[in-house]
Amino acid sequence: MLGILIAAISGALMSVQGVFNTGVTKQTGIWLCASFVQLTAFLFCAVAWLVTGRQGSVQDLFGINDKYMLLGGVLGALITYTVIKSVESLGPARANMFIITSQLVIAYLIELFGIFGTEKV
Repeated sequence: MLGILIAAISGALMSVQGVFNTGVTKQTGIWLCASFVQLTAFLFCAVAWLVTGRQGSVQDLFGINDKYMLLGGVLGALITYTVIKSVESLGPARANMFIITSQLVIAYLIELFGIFGTEKV
């Protein structure tokens, strides 16, 4: 039940963030907005890491077996860009409808084929 609640909060936050980022982009530009989003996310995460007991160390990142897994930040920047562009051209509701549909299809394929080390389901 907690997982469902957290997933619902995540979806709500993504929808609000898309609208916020699109508004900022209109006044600044897409790459400046995306940079600010990533910078503030980094700062928030760094403070949260310090406050919550510092599980893991920065050196642990260099020991990751599958180095491609470290591309999450790059994907985050691309996600920010594509969400802004889709909300800008489709509006929040339609953009999120297509975003969520794409997420479901790709997540299904990842599980179906066991891509990226996930268990085949």
